[in-house]
Amino acid sequence: MSEPNYYEILDIHASASPTEVKQAYRRLAKLFHPDSNPDIDNHERITQINAAYETLSDPHRRQTYDQTLQAKVESAWHTRSKAASNIYQKRQSGQDADAEIHTWLQRVYGPVNRLLGRIIEALNDQIDELSADPFDDELMEDFQDYLEDCRQLLKQAHLSFRCMPNPTNVAGTAANLYYCLNQVGDGLDELERYTYNYDEHYLHAGQEMFRIANRLRREAQYAVRHLV
Repeated sequence: MSEPNYYEILDIHASASPTEVKQAYRRLAKLFHPDSNPDIDNHERITQINAAYETLSDPHRRQTYDQTLQAKVESAWHTRSKAASNIYQKRQSGQDADAEIHTWLQRVYGPVNRLLGRIIEALNDQIDELSADPFDDELMEDFQDYLEDCRQLLKQAHLSFRCMPNPTNVAGTAANLYYCLNQVGDGLDELERYTYNYDEHYLHAGQEMFRIANRLRREAQYAVRHLV
């Protein structure tokens, strides 16, 4: 509970003259004297009025009281100012974080997601075409061209992924993209080995790695939908 303000108790301005202080005290002392209001317990109010008058009627005590009062006002102002500043900084920080996430989604997530889609979504059609005759030189060349195109797309995806640091709020999404890129790279290595020796183990291993990469890509997409 805050201490009573002596000027408010006497109902006078802080610049009131000694005469005005005395007049205010006499008026209130008479108004709240037990003889004036015998049915009302004014003991606490009279005590406050007396304390206020004793302080404000003494020049030295009044000067000390004014300095204390001013210090309290300044302290309260600084407290409110600091609180307002903290609220603004938090709001500004939130706006900055939102802007950073928006930029990351445009510059990193969007390009990487599209490039990964072009690589992953074409694999099944490429394998279907090659399965018509894996030993056909023309079909194998087409498949190798697809793998080379994927290498170039993957390189672009890595460059986009590294073009800016990921904000803290998208760390999970960024991790999914990172592991997805690695799975695609490893998958391409396995598929390329298949073109050298026609060992279907490498073909199946490459397909499995692409399936894992596609799952990671979908998890990243799911996380992004909850960000925007």
